[in-house]
Amino acid sequence: MATEGGGKEMNEIKTQFTTREGLYKLLPNSEYSRPNRVPFNSQGSNPVRVSFVNLNDQSGNGDRLCFNVGRELYFYIYKGVRKAADLSKPIDKRIYKGTQPTCHDFNHLTATAESVSLLVGFSAGQVQLIDPIKKETSKLFNEERLIDKSRVTCVKWVPGSESLFLVAHSSGNMYLYNVEHSCGTTAPHYQLLKQGESFAVHTCKSKSTRNPLLKWTVGEGALNESAFSPDGKFLACVSQDGFLRVFSFDSVELHGTMKSYFGGLLCVCWSPDGKYIVTGGEDDLVTVWSFVDGRVIARGHGHKSWVSVVAFDPYTTSVEESDPMEFSGSDEDFQDLLHFGRDRANSTQSRLSKRNSTESRPVSVTYRFGSVGQDTQLCLWDLTEDILFPHQPLSRARTHTNVMNATSPPAGSTGNSVSTPGSSAPPPLPRSNSLPHSTVSNAGSKSNVADGAIASGVSKFATLSLHDRKDRHHEKDHKRNHSMGHISSKSSDKLNLVTKTKTDPAKTLGTPLCPRMEDVPLLEPLICKKIAHERLTVLIFLEDCVVTACQEGFVCTWGRPGKVRLSPSPNQATSPGDTVM
Repeated sequence: MATEGGGKEMNEIKTQFTTREGLYKLLPNSEYSRPNRVPFNSQGSNPVRVSFVNLNDQSGNGDRLCFNVGRELYFYIYKGVRKAADLSKPIDKRIYKGTQPTCHDFNHLTATAESVSLLVGFSAGQVQLIDPIKKETSKLFNEERLIDKSRVTCVKWVPGSESLFLVAHSSGNMYLYNVEHSCGTTAPHYQLLKQGESFAVHTCKSKSTRNPLLKWTVGEGALNESAFSPDGKFLACVSQDGFLRVFSFDSVELHGTMKSYFGGLLCVCWSPDGKYIVTGGEDDLVTVWSFVDGRVIARGHGHKSWVSVVAFDPYTTSVEESDPMEFSGSDEDFQDLLHFGRDRANSTQSRLSKRNSTESRPVSVTYRFGSVGQDTQLCLWDLTEDILFPHQPLSRARTHTNVMNATSPPAGSTGNSVSTPGSSAPPPLPRSNSLPHSTVSNAGSKSNVADGAIASGVSKFATLSLHDRKDRHHEKDHKRNHSMGHISSKSSDKLNLVTKTKTDPAKTLGTPLCPRMEDVPLLEPLICKKIAHERLTVLIFLEDCVVTACQEGFVCTWGRPGKVRLSPSPNQATSPGDTVM
C-alpha cells in the first residue's frame, strides 16, 4: 500500500492518486454542491446521498444527478469530465419543512428525456414519487405514517419493474409498494406469509389491494441498506445487528448469512457478475462474502473508522490468460502495456467463461472495489485469483504451482501460516496487496455452478488492468492503533468478552458466519487517501470518472486516467429560485 508521511502530510487533503492504471485526478470545476458553494453544517443531518440516471437523449449528455443536502434536494445535468458544472442552473430544487430527505433512487427502466421517476425517502418515514424534469410530485406514500413512523434508510426500485419498489426503515422493517396502489386511510393489518431464522414476511390483509403489498421484518435494529443482485433475483440486506442476509426475492427464501466482526453493518454491494458481496460497517473492515460458497473469503483493513459505502468498479476488472505481464521500465513502456491490455478487453467475457475449463489456459481474474468511510478516506482494493480460489484445506502446508507467476514462490498466509516447505524467507506480497493463501487454478471449484448464468454480466467489464507481480516483502506492519488491524487470537478473545452482553458473539465468532481474523486472508488497500474534511458518504464508479461526496455537501468528480477533457468553467454566480415544499 502507498503509505503517507507523518504529521502534517497525513492530514493533507489529496487531489490525485496513482494506481497501476495511471493517475486519477480531482476535477475542481466538476464539483457539484449547493449553488452558494458554502460547506453545509452537517451536525445532526442525514447523510448526503447521490443518485444517477441516464436519459439516453440524442445530445450525448444524458446523465442526470440528484443529491440531498440537509432539507434540500437538487437535480442537475451531470457533465462529468466533459464540461464544468454550472450550479446556477439546477433542473429542479426542493426545500422540505419538518423532514429531511434521506435517500433516493431513479427508475432507469422508465427514464426518458421528457420524464423520470425519482423516489425520495424521508427522515419521518414518508416516501415521495417525483418527476424532477416535469417538476411534478405525483404521489406521497405513508403520508400519515400509518405504515411505519421511523426514518427511511433505503429506497430501491425492483429491477425490471415500472411500478414496484422497496422501502427499508430504521425500525428493521422493509415494505414492498406498488406506485399504482394507495396506502389506505387506516393502519394495515398483516397476515404471516413466511417465517425463518431472524426474519418474517407478512402480506397486507384488506378487501382491496393496497400498499404495502409485503412487510419484511429482518433481524434486530435498523435495516441500514439493501441491494439487488445484478440479475434482480436476490436481495442482500445489512442490519444494525451486524448480519448480512441474502434472500431469494421472488420465493422469499433466505439464501445465506454472514456476521460482522463486531458492530452493525452499514453498507453492501454486489460484484458485477453476482458472485461476490462486499459489506462494510462499524468494525472498520470491508468483508468479502462468496455468494456461491456462502462463506467469508476475505476481510480488508485500511479504514480507521466506520465504513459508510462499498462499491465495485465494473470498468477496472482484469481477466488475463496464463502468466500476467511483468513490468519493469519507464512510464512510456507502462502506457504501451496498458494500451495493449485495453485492446484485449473485448475478449474478457469468453476468457472468463473458460476459467474452469480443463482445456483452456489458466485464467486470472481481478475484481476492483472501493470503500469510503467516516475517517474521510477513500480506499481501493483488488480481489485477486489467489483469494478467490485458495487451496483446500487451508490448514495443510503443501507444495503448489503458482499458475499466475510460475517463476515466483507461492504467497503465504498471514493467519494459519501456510508456507512453502523448505522456505525460511518471509513470503512475498503480491502486487494486489492481498495477504492470501497460495494461488491455484481450481477447475473443480463450486463457482462452476454460477459461471453459465453469469457470463452475460461480464460484458460490463470495460478496462483491462495489468498485474505487476514483482515480489515484495512485507517489511513492517502498518501502525494504526485505533483500527481493526492485525488482531491476534488473544485480542479477539478479549473483544469477545467485552461485547458478549450485546450480541453474544461467542456463538458466531470462529464459525463460518464470522471467522476469526486469522482464519481468512487479510486484504490491504491499493491506495488509502484522505480526500475530504468531513465523513464520506458516496462512492460511485462511472465509465470515465469516480464520484465521491462528503457530509459538507460537495459532490466530487475524479477523472480516470486518460479521460479528462474538461472545458472552461461557466459563470456560476447566479443563484436559482427555490421551490419550497
